[in-house]
Amino acid sequence: MDKLFKGVLRFQQEDFETQRELFSQLGREQRPHTLFIGCSDSRVVPTLITRTNPGELFLVRNVANIVPPYESRASDASTAAAIEYAVLALDVDAIVVCGHSNCGGCAALYLEPEKIRHLPHTRQWLEFSREVPQRVAKLLRSDDPREREWLTEQINILVQIGNLLTYPYLAEKVKAGELQILGWYYVIETGDVLHFNDTTGHFEKVT
Repeated sequence: MDKLFKGVLRFQQEDFETQRELFSQLGREQRPHTLFIGCSDSRVVPTLITRTNPGELFLVRNVANIVPPYESRASDASTAAAIEYAVLALDVDAIVVCGHSNCGGCAALYLEPEKIRHLPHTRQWLEFSREVPQRVAKLLRSDDPREREWLTEQINILVQIGNLLTYPYLAEKVKAGELQILGWYYVIETGDVLHFNDTTGHFEKVT
């Protein structure tokens, strides 16, 4: 815990001081341009990946960067509420759904129920991605587990984008050209970010 307290002091003495004017402007309002939906994984740091400042990203983080469909249970309202607030109250210009390599949540989609019996809420949450393994099975070209992992994590991103479009107010904004949805895949060990190209239907490295 000492590391956390020391981190707070360093933030106050170094980072805050160098951006004091920015924090003063942010004190009473926020105007983020992007809603970033990412995984809770500790290795994924949205502001680091995008080199953005405080106030630029409205963040939603959960296991496996999942978006529950519009009409889902009240117990799943946290992510839905954040999406609603970002789009309707903050009027963001874009939404990024960012998955990543070596995602434990995506890997758990292939586990027998008994293996995650001790994680009941996680098991329930992953139900929103249950279609992913079936879609991956149709695309696999080998028995290589790395290929299945790669495809699962990327198909999961596309499934969540589809779920986003079930939100009527969001779909209307996309249709009107007022909101853009981006699918990203972050490779932890290389630092690469792959962007889904709607034209080619493939994830392509951001260069």
